[in-house]
Amino acid sequence: MTQETIDMVLKFRDDRNWRQFHNPKDLAISLSLEAAELLEIFQWSGTDLECRDKLDKIREELADVVSYSVLLADVCGLDLDEIVQEKMKRNAEKYPVSKAYGSKAKYTELAKKDSSR
Repeated sequence: MTQETIDMVLKFRDDRNWRQFHNPKDLAISLSLEAAELLEIFQWSGTDLECRDKLDKIREELADVVSYSVLLADVCGLDLDEIVQEKMKRNAEKYPVSKAYGSKAKYTELAKKDSSR
């Protein structure tokens, strides 16, 4: 995400004087609610795992999830690039390519398989 997009989200909030309502708890709740709306798109989709005919709705809800993520990061003083990069480094340690390639197993299961050898 570009800084321009982040600034656009924050300007939208600030132009409406909504920052006063944005605390970590309420933003986390809003983020979770928007994520649930995204999940709802896939509810009862049967074998249609991609829901290509619902891409417009997916885009809309995903944008809400990302926007609330930006707002939560801002109010908590977190740098999105930094926290995502840190998380990816931790994930790389938990899921080394040599063990995780092509596997959907959780890292704890990968570790069990490795220690059982």
